[in-house]
Amino acid sequence: MDAYSWHIVNPDAPRRVIVTKELPGTRWIDILTAADCRVEVCTDEAVLAVERIRAAIGGRCDGAIGQLTEPWGEELFAALAAAGGRAYSNYAVGFNNVDLAAATAHGIPVGNTPGVLTETTAEMAVALTFAAARRTGEAERFLRAGRFHGWLPRLFLGDLLHGATVGIVGAGRIGAAYARMMMEGHKTHVLYYDLHRNADLEDFAVAYARFLEARGEAPVACRRVDTVAELLEASDVVSLHTLLDDTTRHLIDAGRLARMKPDAILVNTSRGPVVDEAALVAHCRRNPDFRAGLDVFEDEPALAPGLAALENVVIVPHIASATRWTREGMAVLAAANVAALLRGRPVWNRPDVAAFLGDAPPPAAPSVLNAEALGLAVYGTD
Repeated sequence: MDAYSWHIVNPDAPRRVIVTKELPGTRWIDILTAADCRVEVCTDEAVLAVERIRAAIGGRCDGAIGQLTEPWGEELFAALAAAGGRAYSNYAVGFNNVDLAAATAHGIPVGNTPGVLTETTAEMAVALTFAAARRTGEAERFLRAGRFHGWLPRLFLGDLLHGATVGIVGAGRIGAAYARMMMEGHKTHVLYYDLHRNADLEDFAVAYARFLEARGEAPVACRRVDTVAELLEASDVVSLHTLLDDTTRHLIDAGRLARMKPDAILVNTSRGPVVDEAALVAHCRRNPDFRAGLDVFEDEPALAPGLAALENVVIVPHIASATRWTREGMAVLAAANVAALLRGRPVWNRPDVAAFLGDAPPPAAPSVLNAEALGLAVYGTD
């Protein structure tokens, strides 16, 4: 071990698992100790550098749970494999910090934690949408500074979003949940851009529109568009829910920001580098009626120069998944991945992982990204 503080649970167990950050709840520890694991948890809040993680792996390590802030690539997977490692799980649903090819080359299964972040992250996107639209950050700072001297007709005028058009880039689980929240709660119309049609979302919109019409209310509409440009030009709000890869890095750049309405709202709860942050700063300076709500940043924890000073940008520190239920559920899934893999159990073969949060979890690994590439057994098959 190095100079960082580590907490050890079940010290005499035959299997050794390192966890690079303290995780919420206690059930995840119970899962690992029930699998005969000695659990070593780093209690320091600083992001561990690669050399620190490699030192923690040491000469014998059966498994690891890491964070999205850590680059798990060739060096770490080689070290884990050399130490006898047979399992790694990312404490996140996203895995752009993981080199899957390197893990697979070293025979290391890689788990992640899907299925428990959907509503929580979508709720934060909604919160940022309305915080930006109603200028709550500006208003709170104004009030706390002692500048409020009474109600005024033009004080902090914001935007009414009821009936507005919301554009969604990436209509997967989280993007679709956000769309439904906006449609159901605020009667917005939805445009979405995705490589694949989301038939369930479109069918929901049709059914909900019929319900509204039956009550004498104006219907909502939802349709898929062919290009990001079309979505940007037509939307009052644009919410990003895409993964991060070479095709989406700086997806929202200066050119695409210029296509948006001058008083539009941009929300990002996906990954920071999807937005060119420097371009966003320049755009917000030029367009004071344009607003943004950001949970993620291009070079976390650093912010682009000038971003923090912008009154028309709402910023929160990467907390979209930060509800107790979600973060504890992520810990359970990460631990269940490692415990199952170390026990030689198969991989779960269904999209719904709720069973792992109950009192009788299946004897399987909830989500292993490279299971097929490694030829791992699938739950419920011979």
